[in-house]
Amino acid sequence: MSGVARDQDVDIDLGQLVRAVWARRLRILTITLVGAGVAFAGAKIMSPQYRSETRILIEPRAPAFASTQQVNDASAGPLMDELNIASQVQLLQSADLLKKVINDLKLYNLPEFDDAASGSAMSSILVKLHLKKNPLENPPEERVIDAFVERLQVYQVPGSRVIGISFTSKDPKLAAAIPNAMANVYLSTQSGAKLDSNSEATRWLEPEIEGLRRKVSEAEKKVAEYRTSHGLLQTNGTTTFPAQQLNDISAELTRVRGDKANAEARAQAVRNALSSGEAFDTLPDIMSSQAIQRLKGTESGLQSQISDLQTSLLNNHPRLKSLRAQLSDIRTQIRQETQKILASIENESKVADLRASELERQSQTVQATSARAGEDEVGLNALEREANAQRQLLETYLVRYREAASRADSNSSPADARVVSRAVEPVDPYFPKVVPIVVVAAVATLIMSAIIIMLTELFSGRALRPTDATPEAIEAEAVVEEKHVPQAAPIVAAARKPVQPSMLTVVADEEDMIEDAEAAEEALEDENEFSVASVADYLTGSRAPLAIAISPTGDNGSAATVSLTRMLAAAGRRVILIDMTGSGYPTELMAEDQAALGVTDLLCGEAAFGDTIHGDRLSDAHLIPQGQSDVRRAMRGVDRLSLLLDALAAAYDLVVVECGSADVAGVSRLTRSRDVEIILSLPEVEETIFVALMTEFQAAGYERVVLMSGGEGVEQTLGRAA
Repeated sequence: MSGVARDQDVDIDLGQLVRAVWARRLRILTITLVGAGVAFAGAKIMSPQYRSETRILIEPRAPAFASTQQVNDASAGPLMDELNIASQVQLLQSADLLKKVINDLKLYNLPEFDDAASGSAMSSILVKLHLKKNPLENPPEERVIDAFVERLQVYQVPGSRVIGISFTSKDPKLAAAIPNAMANVYLSTQSGAKLDSNSEATRWLEPEIEGLRRKVSEAEKKVAEYRTSHGLLQTNGTTTFPAQQLNDISAELTRVRGDKANAEARAQAVRNALSSGEAFDTLPDIMSSQAIQRLKGTESGLQSQISDLQTSLLNNHPRLKSLRAQLSDIRTQIRQETQKILASIENESKVADLRASELERQSQTVQATSARAGEDEVGLNALEREANAQRQLLETYLVRYREAASRADSNSSPADARVVSRAVEPVDPYFPKVVPIVVVAAVATLIMSAIIIMLTELFSGRALRPTDATPEAIEAEAVVEEKHVPQAAPIVAAARKPVQPSMLTVVADEEDMIEDAEAAEEALEDENEFSVASVADYLTGSRAPLAIAISPTGDNGSAATVSLTRMLAAAGRRVILIDMTGSGYPTELMAEDQAALGVTDLLCGEAAFGDTIHGDRLSDAHLIPQGQSDVRRAMRGVDRLSLLLDALAAAYDLVVVECGSADVAGVSRLTRSRDVEIILSLPEVEETIFVALMTEFQAAGYERVVLMSGGEGVEQTLGRAA
C-alpha cells in the first residue's frame, strides 16, 4: 500500500482493489472473451457423449395362483429392508452380470471399450517414461470391463426402492441398449435364482417326504398296538370303551332310580286310596287295567238294573236281592283286582331297587377298569402326539413340495423386481454442454483475472492502508470510497491539454499573484531537481502520509501546490488537499462551488466531516476547501485539526496541507509528530528566504524539508483554473 510504513498495522483497502479491477476492465473483458472462445472451441472439438437410464423397482412378486397368505408373507420379507436394496445395487454391478451383458452385446468388438488397443502418442510417451502403466499388459476382457464400469452408474433413488441404471456412450443407441440389457439380465438372474431354489427344494423334499411317510406309518402302528394290548379301543373315535361303558351304566342307573321312585309313589297312592276308602278309580294305574274296566262296566249295568226295578218292585223282592248280591260281588272283585295292581306296582319298585343295586356294583367295577385305562392312556397320548407331529410335518412337506413342483416353469417364478422406466435413445448429448461450459469458463476466467489483479495490488502494497480505529478515520474512509472517481487515465490526459488562457477566471485584485505565478512558471522551465514533477516523484517514493506546503510568496506557491496535488492524483495516488491559506486560492482553483463547506466550517462545528470533502474538478484528487465560517473563530479549535489529519492519513495515500505563508509555530500546531514532509513552495527561488525557513524548520525538529520551485505543473494549473 502506498503511504504505509513497515512498522504500521495495515488493512486491506477494498476500494483500491475495486478501482484496480475497474481500471483494467478492458483487459479483463478481453481475457474473458478469449477464455470463452477457447472453451467454445474445446467443447465443439470434444466427442459428444450420450446418456440414458433404466429404472427398476424392487418389490415382492408372486405368481397369480399364489395364495393371499403367501403373498402377505412374501411382502413382509427382507425386500423392504434398505440394506437389501443396497445389496441389489451391488449385484447389478457384479462382474458376472457385466460379463454377460458384454458378451450378449459383443462390446469387445467396439473400439470405444478398448481405447488402449489403438493408443495415443501422449499415452505412449508416458508409458516409455514409466509414468503410466502400459494398458496392454491387462487382458482384453479386463480392459473392456474397466471401460464399461467407467461409463456405468448404478444408484438407489433416495427415499424409494427404485434403482437407476445409467450408461454413457458415444453411440446413443448403445447408451439406451446397455441399461435395458442389464435390466433384462438382472431380472433373468433373479428369476433363475428362484427356479434354482424351487428345484433344490423339490430335490431335498422328495427323500424327506419318503422318510416321513415311513415314520408316520410306524408311529400309527405303535398307537394301534398299544390300544389293543391295553384294551383302549375307541368307540366313537375319541372315547375309549371303558369310558363309554361307564357313561352308559351311569345313565342306566339314573333311569332305574327314577323308575323305582316312580313305582314307590304309585304304590303309595294306591294304598292311600284303599285305606281311606276314597274312590280309586281315578288313579292312572287302576284305570289302565282292563279287568278293572270290565268290572266297572258290569257294576254300572247292575246299578242301572237295580235303579229300574226299584220303581216297580219292593226292596225285599228276590230279583232286587239277587242284583244287589251281584253288585256286592263285583265290588269285591274290583277291590281284589286293585290289590293285585298294588302288588304289581310294589314288585316293580323292588325290581328297580334290585337293578339299581346291580348297576352300582357294575359301575364300581367299570370305574376301577377305567382308572387303569387312564393310566394306560398316558403312554397312548405320547404315542399319538408323536404320530400327529410326524403326520403334520409330512403334510407340510407335501404342501411345500407341490408348490415348488408347480413353480418349476420359468414363467411361474417372476423376479422380485420390475422395470418401471426403460431407457430410450437420447437425442441431445449429455456432454459436452456447450452453453454451460462457455458460461462457466467465462465466469471462471473473469474471476481469476480479477483475483490476479487484486493479488498484484496487494503484493505491490497499493491496496493496503494503515489501521486507524478512530471515528474520524472511519468516516474519512467512507467519504473517500463514496467520492472517489475511478477515471484516472482520462483525467491525466485532460491534465496534459494545451493551456487555454481565454478560460482563465481569476479575481482582479489578485492579478499581481497571477503575474508572480507566471514568473514562477518561467523559472521552472529549467526542469531542475526542485520542479513540481521532481517533488511529486519524491513524495511517491517516500510514501509520506502527510505533507505540509508552505508558500512564503503567496498564491503563486499555492498554485504550485495544487499542481503537485494533481500530479500525484494522476500517478494513481489517493491524495487530498486541505486549504489552510488566508486567501483561499487553492479552493478557487479546484472547487466546483466556491461556497462549498470547508475546514473552517468543520472547526466551528457548522458542518459534518463528510460534507467538507469535495472532488477536484479536473483530477481524481480531493479537496477540503477553506470554508465560509469566521477564520478567527475556527482557529480557536485548530488543535482538533491534528485528529482530522490522522483520520485522513488513514484513508488517503497522502494528505497535503497548503498553509500559505505560515511560520514554524503555526505548522507545529497542526501535527503531533515531526515525521512529515515540509514543502517550501517557492516558484522564484530566493536563497535568503529559503535558507531562513530551512533553518527554522530544522531547528524545530523537522528534518525533511523539500524545496519546490514551480514548473510545467504551475502552467497547467493556472491554465485550467477556468
